[in-house]
Amino acid sequence: MSVFLLQILILGVFPAAMAFAAASDLVTMTISNWLQIVLIVAFGLIAILAQLPLETIGYHLLAFFVVLAISFFCFARGWIGGGDAKLAACTALWFGWAQALYDYILLAAILGGVLTLALLYFRRQTLPQRLANQNWIMRLHDEKQGIPYGIALAASALIVYSETALFMLVVH
Repeated sequence: MSVFLLQILILGVFPAAMAFAAASDLVTMTISNWLQIVLIVAFGLIAILAQLPLETIGYHLLAFFVVLAISFFCFARGWIGGGDAKLAACTALWFGWAQALYDYILLAAILGGVLTLALLYFRRQTLPQRLANQNWIMRLHDEKQGIPYGIALAASALIVYSETALFMLVVH
């Protein structure tokens, strides 16, 4: 039973949370705090069920706190939203202090840049009336709104996830 639960947590929770974060940020420009709580609790359960060594848990926590500090600095400067900062930190918790974390950060920066350029282009276009009736599309089109960077964070997390040690626990 614990192996099955471990598989559900590793193969189900993280990908579902990332997909939800991206969709939520796209439609509402927010990433709910409960999503971060789910990711933290699920990681804790994985650490217990997989009997991760304390040193390994420590590296995951180090990644979490370093990314949290950096991302909250970016939030304080107005460069990213608070939900984005927390999502990046929770993703780092799952990735640990490993190559996958560096790949994630690099890919998130690249995808975030592409997303930003695409959204800036989109915002310069005139919307067809049928799109202008959708509140979430109007919010995306509004030049005064920020960039839903959670989309780039979630996409890069999903791309890199198969490189992580946690993922390898169940697909060895």
